[in-house]
Amino acid sequence: MSHFRLARLCLLLAAVGLNTAPALMTSAHAQKAATPAAAPANNVRPELAKIFDPAQVQQFVAAKNVAELQNRITQAEALPNKTPYETYYTTRMKMVHASLAGNEAGVLASAEEVLKSGFEPKESQPKLMLAIADIQYKTKNYAGAIENLKRYEAAGGDMTTARPLLVRAQYLNKDYASAKTQLLQTVADAEKAGKAPTQEDLKLLLSAANETKDTAAYETTVQKLVAHYPSDDMWNEVIRVGVIKKPGFSQDNYMPVLRLQHAVTKTMREEDYVDLAESALRDGFPTEAKTVLDAGYSAGVLGKGGNAKAHDALRSRANKGAADDAKNIAAGEASATKSKSGAGLVNLGWAYVTMGQHDKGIGFIQQGIAKGGLKQPDEAKIRLAAAQAKAGRKDEAIKTFESVKAGGGLSDVARVWAMSLRQSGTAGASAAPAATGASAQ
Repeated sequence: MSHFRLARLCLLLAAVGLNTAPALMTSAHAQKAATPAAAPANNVRPELAKIFDPAQVQQFVAAKNVAELQNRITQAEALPNKTPYETYYTTRMKMVHASLAGNEAGVLASAEEVLKSGFEPKESQPKLMLAIADIQYKTKNYAGAIENLKRYEAAGGDMTTARPLLVRAQYLNKDYASAKTQLLQTVADAEKAGKAPTQEDLKLLLSAANETKDTAAYETTVQKLVAHYPSDDMWNEVIRVGVIKKPGFSQDNYMPVLRLQHAVTKTMREEDYVDLAESALRDGFPTEAKTVLDAGYSAGVLGKGGNAKAHDALRSRANKGAADDAKNIAAGEASATKSKSGAGLVNLGWAYVTMGQHDKGIGFIQQGIAKGGLKQPDEAKIRLAAAQAKAGRKDEAIKTFESVKAGGGLSDVARVWAMSLRQSGTAGASAAPAATGASAQ
């Protein structure tokens, strides 16, 4: 979490209003200082005005002359029988001095006295409240910061500026529910203004949603993160919460998940490359297995470490199978066409897709789906949509993905894959083709 800070000194100086000299008491009133109640409420005696001459004080502030400012404060405090307003005016200067000196405790004490005095103009009170909250946040007094930010809001302060500080104070004070509420508003405001929410706000919202066990907010926020700040980690999290952790997910459909992952991420884990390649070999798609393994080697994930020999052996099997498949695939067209079930045509079409013959493969898959007799027609639709994406036919691919209604995770795989296509237009076409399940049956 970044360290959110306000320009505290600027806020304080703006609130103090050093450019404005206080009204002076008349000489008669100054001579009657022994009875301060008789003096005008919002004036200061000439002696005090001279001590805090605005032009001189401005010079001290600009030069960060803490010593001379403290000397003037000492002189002011030595004046007898100060009126409440004179005490308030002196306290304002003490506040500026404390800020220049980096005395946070002094700033807090002085600012609170200024607010309690009743003399501080209404328009500058919120600025002081915000400055106090900022200091309290820095000193990890999160409860105090929250309290003063609420005072700030009640006084008419602009929460556009203050909300990031409030959110972080609430979060660090472990009031995750309140932080989530504020962050949802922050994100909504950004989107309403046509802007992308900041990555930090979205990550903080994701954490707050997790802490409050708000699964709906968590999933929505993950999707926003992957939409605005895509990364392999975020895509993996979208798949985890949007597919694998969904009620009713079937482990029988885990391979469609791996193929989705391969399509939308740049790099997978070692075991995922291996599982995907072994499944493709098992289901009769050696070219796909070869493509997956080549990607794993190019990414520097495979071919090293304790499993390097196993990776090399698997790659040799895939390379040999892919070479044999390229020679013999055409011989299977007749038998697939004559079969009563469309499974053979779907598998044949997918094999062509893995070889880069997208349009030819799409035709066979469509024929197989139309013939019917498939145990999982929607799994075949996912492969068809993936093939259409590979062929650059994005709109068709999205439409096909949207037609997938089967449970067990298939419709969720299709939904996330379509989301990736809408988002980038290239996510589905950039990765190597991958079968989305076992051979069609």
